[in-house]
Amino acid sequence: MMRSLYSGVAGLQNHQIRMDVIGNNVANVNTTGFKKGRVTFQDMISQMISGAAKPTDEVGGVNPKQVGLGMLISAIDTIHTQGSLQTTGKKTDVSISGEGFFIIQDGERRFFTRAGAFSLDENGTLVNPSNGMRVQGWLAENIAGEYVINTSGDLNDIVIPVYSKDLPLATDNIVYRCNLDQRAVPIAEDSSPKEILENTHTATIEIFDSLGNTHEMRLNFRKNPDLNNSWIVTVTVDGVDANANLGAAAGGDNTFTINFDNNGNILSVLDADGDTVNEGRLEVLVTYDVPGTEPAATQDFRLDLGTSGMANGVTQAADYFTTKAIKQDGHGLGYLEDFKIDQNGVITGVYSNGVDRPLGQIALATFTNPGGLEKAGENNYIISNNSGLALISPSGTEGKGRILSGTLEMSNVDLAEQFVDMIVTQRGFQANSRSITTSDQMLQEILTLKR
Repeated sequence: MMRSLYSGVAGLQNHQIRMDVIGNNVANVNTTGFKKGRVTFQDMISQMISGAAKPTDEVGGVNPKQVGLGMLISAIDTIHTQGSLQTTGKKTDVSISGEGFFIIQDGERRFFTRAGAFSLDENGTLVNPSNGMRVQGWLAENIAGEYVINTSGDLNDIVIPVYSKDLPLATDNIVYRCNLDQRAVPIAEDSSPKEILENTHTATIEIFDSLGNTHEMRLNFRKNPDLNNSWIVTVTVDGVDANANLGAAAGGDNTFTINFDNNGNILSVLDADGDTVNEGRLEVLVTYDVPGTEPAATQDFRLDLGTSGMANGVTQAADYFTTKAIKQDGHGLGYLEDFKIDQNGVITGVYSNGVDRPLGQIALATFTNPGGLEKAGENNYIISNNSGLALISPSGTEGKGRILSGTLEMSNVDLAEQFVDMIVTQRGFQANSRSITTSDQMLQEILTLKR
């Protein structure tokens, strides 16, 4: 009789715990990045009334007789299914479509979270504004003039230096991917200036010196009257002749020659000193005097005309002139005005001088058993003995998924499911209370036998 009472008590207590978990799920139905909990039960040890007996020649086997002694909580699991994504439009709000976790840090303590409602503090550090914990990742490093993110390095606080300066960068390379009209009429050098002008094609581009000043670099293309499939090119910067040669040192004339094969592919380049390049990349070194410098300074850059024997650069075909430079790598002074976060977690700065540059990358972590993480409050988790170590890498690797800027992951709590579980739990609680009441009535009957 006492067994049924204690079984009922165990049922009441454990159904109450299940109700506590359900109540917490419902309370966090709108909590960003929340993962619902689930309670599972198991029966307690059973008392043996009689053991099992195996079959004999005379009779069959007998099953064991056992009386259960109640129930226990088997587990309270955290269900890490994907929550729906809500668009916020705030660029520092980020969510994860996948299995990864954001990494945030408080001093030396490291936490993991799915809640990506981040913002910048006064120092430009990307933080969780509710507690000031700093988002972890990798910062871009300037290596030989190129900004590189080393994702195999140590984690750092993500800092976005809003309104910081981007110093001027002198033009070092100009790339041409264009066409010279093969139908153009060759003009002799002793022709009238008007005839030469009418049959010369001009291409201009703005270049920068080391102080960020702009200059107009002009190429004049004139078909060679003495050689088929050949063009004479003159170079000027701000209307002043610039030196063009194929060597590594300054000097030479402002003229060079481009030769093509019968298929219109660039074949070789010849400078005024007689130096020729006819294989690999065809580049011309241009040197000019920078005006307004004291002492007088010179600056050089390279014209990339393409690869010998290929049509990936300047070509000569019977079509319209399209001689334009597709890019040059210089720029003036700029300020960081904006930034954006892509699906790889790379934070790209947008500068007022038109330069886009990587600033850093948000790191993600995955775990062999995410259900083994311990909840630490404030939507955070910490590593436990059964979660496994954090596998840290960029998004898109090791099942981490991708990062979506301007969105937040909502709670994965399904209210319909929780209300059904609530009803079932309530009925279980009521049934256990009835078993206690009935057992009490039976005990009362026993006590009245003496009368």
